[in-house]
Amino acid sequence: MKVFVISVVFVLLVVTACGSREVTRTDTDTVTDLSGYWNDTDARIVADSIVDQCLTGRWFDTRTGRGDGRVADIPVIVVGGVRNQSTEHINVDVFMSEIERSLLNSGRFQIAAGGRERDEVRGERRDQTIFASPATAAEFGREVGADYVMTGTVNSIEDQEDGTRAIFYQVNLELIDVETALKVWMGSTEIKKVIEW
Repeated sequence: MKVFVISVVFVLLVVTACGSREVTRTDTDTVTDLSGYWNDTDARIVADSIVDQCLTGRWFDTRTGRGDGRVADIPVIVVGGVRNQSTEHINVDVFMSEIERSLLNSGRFQIAAGGRERDEVRGERRDQTIFASPATAAEFGREVGADYVMTGTVNSIEDQEDGTRAIFYQVNLELIDVETALKVWMGSTEIKKVIEW
């Protein structure tokens, strides 16, 4: 009996020790490339590169202002659909939010709400017409129209042989003039990874 109890305790200790997990908090700028697939570092690289290309592009200096009451005639951008055409799940909202934030914080652009955000704002405006006092309710027809729509794709190519895998990512974004439908700027960022095991 004593041997049985000791054996059970030993098995429980081994099972408990094997099932333990250690979690460590780290700085968000730390590169943690565990699987080799798309991660937060890649999203940050893309956002930084695209914003730099957009801010230094020739299109900005040659654009013609509409002069229709926008803040100091700063161009208004709405982020449209960015399609993930890669071979893996990539949450494009992560780096597109960073791009929006960087463009807005540059002071050279205004960012208009698009998609779900715009629908939420319009829903709130509709609710205000019913539930808010007329003096405080937001008015319809006062939205600032976007000058440009930013849209694009995320693509990838994967190659594998024995214990080595290579993944090539290409993110293509472009600004399209809403009035003329002309593409005024195109940017691209590429990332290539080699994973060995």
